Amino acid sequence: MKKVIIILLVLPLLSFTLHKYYVALTEIEYKEDSKSIQMIMNVFMDDIELAINKDHNTNLKIATKNELPSIDEHFYKYLKTHFKVIINKEEKTYKFIGKEYDGDIVYFYLEIENVSLPKSIKIENNVLVDHFPDQQNLVKATVNKKRKSLFLSNNNDKGLLKF
Repeated sequence: MKKVIIILLVLPLLSFTLHKYYVALTEIEYKEDSKSIQMIMNVFMDDIELAINKDHNTNLKIATKNELPSIDEHFYKYLKTHFKVIINKEEKTYKFIGKEYDGDIVYFYLEIENVSLPKSIKIENNVLVDHFPDQQNLVKATVNKKRKSLFLSNNNDKGLLKF
């Protein structure tokens, strides 16, 4: 009887730990002193690797000694296709500054230079949604100490922030 009770108590806990969440966060900040938009996007390493490997028919081998030397090019190509930034109704091209691995997360550092004070930032973000329909992309932006957020998903991958 004790075993049955223990199983009934442990089984629901296991179902929570086996559930996979698909969430990415992008932090956007306008830096007035440099007139630039600085962005940090974090995604789960295994998810972005799967998406790029399938889309580009490659094998990135992220964070291993056999990682592709051209991995940054693959990341940037993927992001340019799936993440767009429109500032004051004008689409902007961002630079890929670099990436950093931390545990099972990869951080992408992006920047848009020569930007006048944003009155609006429109984001189009469908990163990972082709491969993970439950993917959710949270965007947080700060301009002149005003903080706004967007919650984007497969059904709604565009949003406008007004400052």
